[in-house]
Formats: sequence, C-alpha cells, structure tokens
Amino acid sequence: MCKCKIGFVLLPIIFGLAFTAHADSQSDRNDADIAQMSVQELMSIDIPTVNGACKFEQRVTDAPSSVTVINAAEIKKYGYRTLADILKAVRGFYVSYDRNYQYLGVRGFSRPGDLNSRVLLLIDGHRINDNIYNTAPIGTELPLDIALIERVEIIRGPSSSLYGTSAFFAVINILTREGKNLKGSEAEVSFATENTYSARLTNGTKLSNGLEYLVSGSRYQSSGQKGLYYSAYDNPATNFGVADHGDDDQNYGVYSKFSFKNWTATGAYLSREKLIPTGSYSVVFNNDQNKSVDAHGYLDVKYEHKLDVSSTLAVKASYDDYLYRGEYIYHVAPGDLLGRNKDSAKGQWVGVEMTYTGRLFEQHMLCLGGEEQYNIRQQQRNYNETPYLVALDDDHTSNRYAVYMQDEYSVLSNLLLTAGIRYDRYSLVGGSVNPRLALIYKPVEKSIFKVLYGSAFRAPNVYEMYYADGATTKGNPDLKPEKIKTAELVYEQYIGEYWRTSIGGFLSRIDDLITQKTDIDGYLVFTNADHVESRGLEAELEGKWPSGFQGRLSYTLQRAVDRETNEVLSNMPPHLMKLNFLVPLYHKDLFAGLDVQYTGPRKTLSGGSAGGYTTVNLSLFSQNIFSGAELTATISNIFNNEYDDPGAGEHLQDVIRQDGRRAGVRFLYRF
Repeated sequence: MCKCKIGFVLLPIIFGLAFTAHADSQSDRNDADIAQMSVQELMSIDIPTVNGACKFEQRVTDAPSSVTVINAAEIKKYGYRTLADILKAVRGFYVSYDRNYQYLGVRGFSRPGDLNSRVLLLIDGHRINDNIYNTAPIGTELPLDIALIERVEIIRGPSSSLYGTSAFFAVINILTREGKNLKGSEAEVSFATENTYSARLTNGTKLSNGLEYLVSGSRYQSSGQKGLYYSAYDNPATNFGVADHGDDDQNYGVYSKFSFKNWTATGAYLSREKLIPTGSYSVVFNNDQNKSVDAHGYLDVKYEHKLDVSSTLAVKASYDDYLYRGEYIYHVAPGDLLGRNKDSAKGQWVGVEMTYTGRLFEQHMLCLGGEEQYNIRQQQRNYNETPYLVALDDDHTSNRYAVYMQDEYSVLSNLLLTAGIRYDRYSLVGGSVNPRLALIYKPVEKSIFKVLYGSAFRAPNVYEMYYADGATTKGNPDLKPEKIKTAELVYEQYIGEYWRTSIGGFLSRIDDLITQKTDIDGYLVFTNADHVESRGLEAELEGKWPSGFQGRLSYTLQRAVDRETNEVLSNMPPHLMKLNFLVPLYHKDLFAGLDVQYTGPRKTLSGGSAGGYTTVNLSLFSQNIFSGAELTATISNIFNNEYDDPGAGEHLQDVIRQDGRRAGVRFLYRF
C-alpha cells in the first residue's frame, strides 16, 4: 500500500472509535449555571484559557504544560511591533538578530544555522512553518499584522504527541481577532526613527444573515540603521568596517477571515524584502544590493460541527505557498568585477486534518485525530549570473501522515491525568512515536502542581539534507530526526484575588541534535553530531488589579551542555530576567508601560563572549482621546546601551551589533 494513503485508511478507524465514544457518553455535563458554581469555580473565572495545549479550550491551570498567554490589550499598551517583541518579554525566551532574521531561543537553545525550526508556530491552529526550512517566522516576515492578534498562547515543552515535528521546545499559537468584535473599520499609521513607517486598514463585522468577516491590508517600510560598524571588515577596501547601506526592511500583506455557520475560511499573504548589511556568505560588504525576499501565503478552510455541549468534530483543508529569494553580490576573481549570485526556494503543500474532541463517561475528555500533508514542491536553486554557473538545482516531492489520541482523565475532583501519543510517518526520513504524560494535582484551593513528561522530534528539512551551493555549504541526505525527552515540575499558586506565582524546573535530553558545523574541507554542513542536556529553573510573580495596574517579574536560570564534552553551548545565556508592568495614569484611558529585559553573557562560535546586557523600554498608551482614537508612543533601549548577539557560521563577525535607542508613535482611529 502506498505510504501516502495509509493515513486516510487509519482515519476512519479513529473516527469510528470517536463516534462510539460519543454515543456511549450519555452523561455529558451541561454548562453550569453561575449561581450553582462552587466557591472554587467562582474564584477561577478570571484564570486565562488556552486552546493550543490540547486542541480544545481549557484553563491554563488544567493544561499539561507551562503556559503564558499575552492578550491584545498588553500588546497595544506595551507597543510591541513584532511577534519577536512579544516573545522576548516572556519568561524563558530570548531573541537573536543577525540583521536579516530574528531567531528564537528557548531553554538555552538557539543554535547557529537553526532557522526557528524547533518551535511550532500556529495561526488559529494553521501550521505556519514552511516545508523548505521549517521556519517559524517571528519578525517582519510573519504573514500577519501584529494588530490583528487577539492573544498569543506560549505553550512550553515538547508537544509532538499532538502536533508532530517542530513542536520540540514550544508551541506558539496565535489567535486572531473576530470581525464581530470590530463592528466597523479602523485605520492605523505609525512613524518611528530610522525613517520607519507603517499603515493598516481593516474592516470587519457580523451581518444580520450570520456572515462574519474581517479583511485587512498593511504596509511597512524602514531604512534601518546607517553607519553599522563591524571590526572584522575594518580596512580601506571595505569602508573601514562601516555599513552605510543595506539595512532596509519593507513588507506588504493582506489578511481575511470569513465565517458562516459551521464554516470558516482564512486567507493570508505577506511579502517581505530585507537588505543585508553584514556581508554574510562572503558577499561584497557595504553593498545595498544584497537582499533576501520572503513571501508566504495560505488558504485554510475549516468545518466545525458541535455534536453536543462538549463534543466537536472539526475537518479542515489547507494550501500553502512559500517563496524565498536571495540576491548576493560577490567579487569575480581576478580584479574588481562584481557578479551576482541568486539563491531561491519554492515550497507548495496541501494538508488535511480531522479532529474529534468530546467527553466519555464524564471523567474523560478525548482528543482523537489524524492529518496528512503532501508537499507538491520543495525546490531549491542557486546559480551565478556572471559567469553563468548553476551550483544547485534540487527539487523534491514528499508526504507525511500522522494519527494521534489523547485522554484527559479526571481521576479525582482535584487530580487530573493527561496521556497522549502520536505516530508520524515521513516519506523521506521514516517514522516517529511520541508520548506525553501529565499529572495535575490541586491539593487546596488555588494551588496547582504539575508533573510533566513528554518526547518530541524534529525531522530534518530539505534545506539541511540537500542544500549544496558548491562554495560554502554542502548537503547531508543521511540526516535522521533529532529527539528530545523532557521532564518538568511546575508549582503554581494563586494568592488572594490578584497575585499568581509560578516556580518550575525542567530537564531535557536531546539525541542526534542536528547542528551546523564546518567540516575538514571548510564547508558548512548539518550533522547529527551532538547529544545535549538542558536543565533549568524558572520563577515568575504576576499581579493584576481591577484598576488596570498589572505587572510580571520572572527569572530563568538555565544551562545547556554537550553531554560528551560538558561544554556549554554557544548562544546560551545562563540568566534571563524580565520585568514589565503597566500603570494607569488616568482612569483606564492613559497607561504607562515599563519593559526591562536582562540577558546574560553568551558564548560565541569562536569561543569568545557576547556580554550580558539590559534593555529598558518605555511606552505610553492613550485611548478615548476622542471617540474611536488610540495613541501609543514608545522608546526602546532608552539608555542607548550597546550590545551584541553571537554570529553564525556564515558571518565573518563573531558578534553582531544590535539596535540602540529607537522611538516611535502609533495612531489608530475606529470608524
């Protein structure tokens, strides 16, 4: 039997079991009337909910993970501009920037050459990681304007038992705004230093016939920093190490969502062009023609039918199209003749998924499902224009399928057991089985203990396996999936009406870690070379008051080492500290925000160090200046601290200088 068809053979079996479970579940609980709730239930009403942890809505205290939820109000009041801005303010996360892309570090891991492939990014449950590099885009290449986010769910730990590959360190699920809540139109413009501006126009509502829609278009442009200095290029032939050109960044995007009865259709497209000032891959330094272009569009159609008060059947189909194009100027030896190298990737894929969630015998909450993805195109090309030379022309088609099941079992009224397992099969690299176990105990009111265990995998992508340009990199088709096993203990305590504390520890072991290294011939190549251990402690204190004042303080102590050599991994800060709070200055119409982030020193690839640093960001948010208007002013890195991020194998620089002080203002008007 053809492998690509096995998933569709197994799916009817799974959903047959699901409907049997549904038929036997005659004692499903109805929605409780608030007047009949217990004191404990009433105290829990304000606890945030999460959808992405188990593929159904539940309180974060019941989720088999350590979860952080950032809502739209926080995003606006702190003046966050990208998903990266949101994530680097979250406990245990940090971001590195090579002035082309932003890379996410989680629990001490941010490996050189990794393109955010160890974190799964979802938008309303739709997988955004592409089928070439498996990248989770968190910068200006994200195919969604940040203003369209309703909330961001950050779900820590391995989740391959539900999501398969890339759900390695975390799952980030973005939930978007609803048209029915917009009820009209809004226009937004922003201006910032470095000749930066953006504009957005959005319209949405729910019509009397039941049709709900939201449509939006946006544009962003920035000239970037001028006069970036890199000591590695400090000689007369390369402008004494100063990049006066090449940090420009621009994008445009559209987004739409239509819902009618049980159907929802979502479409998005964004194209982003970024100039590259760092001279990576030995290109001509300080040349404003070095650039990368990323474009990602998708269409997702979902049918969701509520079988009863607690059971739901969802079926969705999707199509994605991804394009990368890089243009690099290089010296043609001998002499000063310049040539142009063109690098490109084209990905197209379709997917289908069916999921059943429902109660069985009241104590069990089941999630059963299966999915299949067919990669229509996984094409990579590289060639020189002058003289014309094709270095790479590689094209693949592949498929994967998966089946999964999970049971949330209420052993006692205060004891919850979650167990799940998933099987994935890839046509290029074989199969993987990944379980999850979680025990959640609430000994007294507002106290939660979580004992968590899970395994996950990341399948090598076609870039790691097949990319070879004949100049700097070569492929490795023998790569196999890397695997992680994580044990975690979390204690959460709600104190009074406004305070919450969280203390947790984790231990992860990774085998066959895919790492980019330089081989004996001087080429960059990905290998299953490392066996790594990561351990750490995380603590957080959070408070929220009815007046609008809220704050969060967190500290992370972590260590990630090679198990064979006991050497600390590069780009691993041992300490992370975050402090952010919002203060209402005038009723609930004017807020001041403070965001302080400390990142500890990190080892570089050469064995040097990128020193620890602190950034302080301020924001001022005002609404109801007049009817329908909002104004946000921000100053980031207000003390203009100089700091660096470690470079990767393609950089001549050991460290890469980051942004200094920046200021901006955003104005929004609803009509």
